[in-house]
Amino acid sequence: MSRVLVTGASGFIGMHLVAALTARGDEVACLVRKSSNVERLKPFGVRLVHGDVTNDDGLAEAIGDREVVYHLAGCTLALKNRQFYEVNRRGVVHVVKACAGCQTPPTVVFVSSLAAAGPTVDGRPRVESDMPQPVSHYGQSKRSGEHVAESFAHRVPISVVRPPIVLGEGDRISLPMFRSVIRFGVHLAPGIKPQRFSVIHAADLSHLLILAAERGRRLPPLGESGHPPGQGYYFAACEQDPYYSDLGRLIAESVGRHVLVIPAAIPVVRGVAAMGEAIGQVVHQPLFMNLDKAREIAAGSWVCSAQAAREQLGFEVGASLVERLRQTAEWYEREGWM
Repeated sequence: MSRVLVTGASGFIGMHLVAALTARGDEVACLVRKSSNVERLKPFGVRLVHGDVTNDDGLAEAIGDREVVYHLAGCTLALKNRQFYEVNRRGVVHVVKACAGCQTPPTVVFVSSLAAAGPTVDGRPRVESDMPQPVSHYGQSKRSGEHVAESFAHRVPISVVRPPIVLGEGDRISLPMFRSVIRFGVHLAPGIKPQRFSVIHAADLSHLLILAAERGRRLPPLGESGHPPGQGYYFAACEQDPYYSDLGRLIAESVGRHVLVIPAAIPVVRGVAAMGEAIGQVVHQPLFMNLDKAREIAAGSWVCSAQAAREQLGFEVGASLVERLRQTAEWYEREGWM
């Protein structure tokens, strides 16, 4: 049993991680904002600590004598680009600085993103030793958080996990895709040329995060030689890298439906994204389809290799992609989200 702290615990991935940690008997504390909806955390019997990673108030107290800190809190959608950096960079600064101030600094597992590494180059899945090439403001902000983690590696044991598209129960971002396939039998695939995408279910990602805390290699101190490139980084992905068009077909297959896949040219995607950007500014609520997301979509395939996680951590997914899609769809139906 470990004493752990989870930031971003009330989020989609955070709730899956909390479920996995409590199931194995860990003593879990969750850093949540006062405005966070914590109803789904209450059944787990975790300790709730009010705080915000964008400032350091209460962080040292929340970390206390914790042995592991899972830093999941992040900003994926923003009206202004600076908001990405306020959370995705400054949040890392506050968390690792507070950890560095502990008499015995806890192990930190920082959840970054494939967006920080960038899209596929020359058709080869990205590996940890590749030079990062983020193409979006979101990706650049997550990469800046990684730079912060690297700068504290001499004081805090840190591993960084970069997930791709994360699916699963409680995910609101992927809900429109499931709803379109299941309710209307239609799946929109961006780009005329098919592009591949790595994906992972939140339960499998949570398993990888725990393995990274227990067995993962840590970021080497800056300037220290003799370490392999990419040490301390891990990509997360299931064994399938479907075309985005096939992802719709797999969802349909998982629930026994038929689907019509409609390709959307990149100029159309950019037009829809511009509209989403404008609407978001009017309603003061960022929409998922915006200009920053269009930059990622237009960049091509987003595929990464989880070989390092398999070889170094013993990581394996708990079910096939079709099975994970089926259980996600069933959860949406059961919760009335469809």
